[in-house]
Amino acid sequence: QVQFVESGGDLVQPGGSLNLSCIASGFDFSNNAMDWYRQTPGKERELVAAIGSLSGTIKFSGPVEGRFTASRDNAKNTVYLHMNNLKPEDTGVYYCNTPVYSLLDKYWGQGTQVTVAS
Repeated sequence: QVQFVESGGDLVQPGGSLNLSCIASGFDFSNNAMDWYRQTPGKERELVAAIGSLSGTIKFSGPVEGRFTASRDNAKNTVYLHMNNLKPEDTGVYYCNTPVYSLLDKYWGQGTQVTVAS
């Protein structure tokens, strides 16, 4: 069964940092690209980071580039999002997924809540 379990979200002050984790299961993790998304109330889910299957290619959306980094551990079926210099507009629920399974609603996890506020 395909599953994504995100964790690490918290309340943090502007300028702070957080590290998110996502454990995936039920598919060939090491041979699939992984993506991080975030969603804020009233807005569409947006792609934040895209991590290639071999970690060689990592791309970020404009609003987070230079502040966020990402990595993956294929031995642990885990992908990470390292967030620095957080801003209030980074507030949202963060999800991970893979391009193939992100097309179906049933394959999304619960996400992890990140709140940036003073």
